[in-house]
Order: sequence, then C-alpha cells, then structure tokens
Amino acid sequence: MDKFKKEEPEAKKPAAGETPDTDNTEQAVDAQSSAETVEAETAPDTSADGATAEAEATDEIAGKLQEMGEKLVEMQEKYTRLYAEFENYRRRTTAEKNELILGGHRDTVKAILPVIDDMERAIAALPDGNEAKEGVKLIYDKMLSILLQKGVKPMKSIGEPFDADLHEAVTQIPAQDETQKNKVFDEVQKGYFINDKVLRHAKVVVAI
Repeated sequence: MDKFKKEEPEAKKPAAGETPDTDNTEQAVDAQSSAETVEAETAPDTSADGATAEAEATDEIAGKLQEMGEKLVEMQEKYTRLYAEFENYRRRTTAEKNELILGGHRDTVKAILPVIDDMERAIAALPDGNEAKEGVKLIYDKMLSILLQKGVKPMKSIGEPFDADLHEAVTQIPAQDETQKNKVFDEVQKGYFINDKVLRHAKVVVAI
C-alpha cells in the first residue's frame, strides 16, 4: 500500500538570509505609494474654491450688516417721530386740562366780582370813621387777598393808553390837553386779570 501513496512535494525552504513574505510586503508598500501618488495627482485643487467661498461669506456678512444698519436708522427715525408726537400730545392734553380747570375757576371768580364791586361802592359811600365802613373794608381786603392767591389781580386803567384788548369804552370826553388824548380818563367798572389773562374788561371813559 505504501507504494501507491503519492509523494508529497516538499515545501520550498527560504534561502539563507531571506525573510518570509518579504516580496509581498514590498509589493504592498509599492501599491500604497502608487495609490497615494495617483490620489494626489487626481485630487481637485480646492484653494480657489475656498477663496471664493470666503469672499462670498464676507459679502453676505457685509450685506447683512448694511441691512441691519438701515433697519436701525429706520427704527430710530420712527422712534423720534413717535416721541415728538407723544410730546405734542402730552402738551396738548396738559393745556386742555389746565384750560378746563381754569375755565371753571374763571367762571367762579367772575361770579364773585360783582360782590367786590358792591363792596367798593359801599366803602366809597360810607363816611370815614364809620364802623360799618371799617368792617366792609376788612372784608373787602380779605376777599382781594384770597383772589390774589388764586391768580386774580385788578387791572390798572386810569391814565393808561386805551387798549381794546383790555378796555371797553362806554363813553368819550374831550381831552383837556394833548397828553390826555386816547387815554383812559375814568373807570366805570374795574377790570381784572386771572393768571395774566383778561378775566373781565374794564369799562372806561376815554379822552379824545
């Protein structure tokens, strides 16, 4: 039976100093180097594309900054207009409120002025030294003091030039000299101011 067994070839022994699989290693290194060379040669040049992308990004940022600046200017102008409108509204409403308050105050004080006129006539009619006159004068002075605290003050008219904004001429008389012409000669009813505005015009006699 041994005669019929195939003789197996003996494995080739490496030569002296030869390392097993050396050729295979060298071939793998050469193949890798070749692949790297081909990859380097065929790789696209991205330096130009990178510069273009960077320039586009810069332009985009600049555009956004410009847009934001324009919006900021627009918002600032809008704020300025709104602030000016609010200030005008505040001043107008304040003036209207003061006018309403002053209007009610003016009507009340104007209704009291005839009482002041009567006190002045009583003081002028009563003789000096009369106790009644002294009492009326005390009340009159107290009333004037209260009115002054409320911004009401009498108007000085006699000897002043006639002013249609302040005076109401009830009659005219010839002037005795040139210096009296177009001036108030006498006062029939005293005028009054309230907060430097005319509360009641003075009724006067004018020299012409």
